[in-house]
Amino acid sequence: MSYGAKLGLIAGNGHFPFLLLDAARAHGLTVVVAAIKEETDPAMDMRAKADTNVHVYWMSLGELSRLIETFQREGVKRAVMAGQVKHKQIFSSIRPDWRLAKLLLNLRTRSTDVLLGAVAKVLGDEGIELISSTQFLEPLLAKAGVLTKRSPDEHEQKDITYGRMVARAIAGYDLGQTVVIAGQACVAVEAMEGTDATIERAGALFRSLEAEDAVREGANEGTTLRRALTVVKVAKPNQDMRFDVPVVGVPTIRTMQQAGATCLALEAGRTLMFDPAAIVTAADAAGIAIVAE
Repeated sequence: MSYGAKLGLIAGNGHFPFLLLDAARAHGLTVVVAAIKEETDPAMDMRAKADTNVHVYWMSLGELSRLIETFQREGVKRAVMAGQVKHKQIFSSIRPDWRLAKLLLNLRTRSTDVLLGAVAKVLGDEGIELISSTQFLEPLLAKAGVLTKRSPDEHEQKDITYGRMVARAIAGYDLGQTVVIAGQACVAVEAMEGTDATIERAGALFRSLEAEDAVREGANEGTTLRRALTVVKVAKPNQDMRFDVPVVGVPTIRTMQQAGATCLALEAGRTLMFDPAAIVTAADAAGIAIVAE
């Protein structure tokens, strides 16, 4: 597939933009990076200094016109989004330029899909096609099957089945893509805070329950909720792979371990695993089962 001589990269936070940048450069493309001041790792500047075919332009999240003008000036015809842009930024003190303000006023809702879909349309109208990042990162998509040494046990499998049903329902409303389950009960649902924060919240809730159990122990009272968390992450029913692609990384495994989560269920072919080998190694060391369906 031909991508043209240049690729625009709208870079959010985390390691994702750097993986995409490396993949695009491996295709021999010059990459024009729109680095978001509120999100992108400052290390992006170092990549530009080390490679003359990487051009970095810093701009505010609200500067949609500047984004378009930069890509047009650089001759960018195709672009990708890589890295999270926190949804809560929409409600922060960031000042949108006239183009973004007009877009926001015309939205029926401010869900992720609606907002990014509207941005993609504006880019398309200006001659810049937004394409899927997975075209460059297909090897990182989760493969079907059990990915770790340990398979989910009977209890975890029941939680996965229930969790997929709940996660797909909330994903259909664009509320989030992750749920945390225990004993076939929903402990936490992802909203604006992101996957890791959702897992942390579930872990905090369970620690509070353990403290209550310790107080009740003398009265021979206990809990019926099984003390093991299962994390279920899905794509949206009509997932647009151009943006908001489900992702997991080694930090996700570390967060699970700290929270007391023992199983991670993913959607095969529609979830990006950043450094799959390192993720599996970390999960095996922590006794965490990973399965993709």
